[in-house]
Amino acid sequence: MIPRRFVVAFLGAAVSLVAFGFVLFANSVMREPELQNARADGIVVLTGGQTRITEAARLLQDGRAQRLLISGVNQKIGRASLLKISGLDEKIFACCVDLGYAALNTVGNADETRRWAEALGYDRLIVVTASYHMPRSLAELARAMPSIELIPHPVAPDVLRRKVWWLDATAARLLAAEYVKFLPAAIRLVVARGVTPWQATSVTAASGTPSKS
Repeated sequence: MIPRRFVVAFLGAAVSLVAFGFVLFANSVMREPELQNARADGIVVLTGGQTRITEAARLLQDGRAQRLLISGVNQKIGRASLLKISGLDEKIFACCVDLGYAALNTVGNADETRRWAEALGYDRLIVVTASYHMPRSLAELARAMPSIELIPHPVAPDVLRRKVWWLDATAARLLAAEYVKFLPAAIRLVVARGVTPWQATSVTAASGTPSKS
């Protein structure tokens, strides 16, 4: 039988490791991204906030990519509503924006994006989502599309624009909840590709300045 002190020591070490990982995760999410003008074949925005779509549409309008995929669109939302949210010209929206209704979660976003990118022959994508959601999104996308280069373009919600997140209960809860979701995604990526979990959060340098979500 394993001595109790070893069990206690092991559990203590495990808790410390998870806590340290959370601090790394939170600091990574809160870090100001490097300013870039990266261009790609396509842009994918993972739904969950209106500002994400507006920001992705701005990148398309600026000529940063050829097409935009809005992944995970609610079945009840039609093209007219998304056109209004995007702020794009109707002609640009009609020619260059694709709507994905199949994805119900981040894993679904990754599968939907992979099918879209493969159909168009794209190998370089700008990824737009909330800053706290970006590490998990990159992990799932990288696992689904190992040969495609991913350029993160995080959109920062108001609650995470406060620099001292550990003094803000709402921000801390949001980051902790997302960290719990990120860990399984990182493990799946490690198993699939044999990389370290933190590589999932930095596939390439961040692109653009975070906007409010």
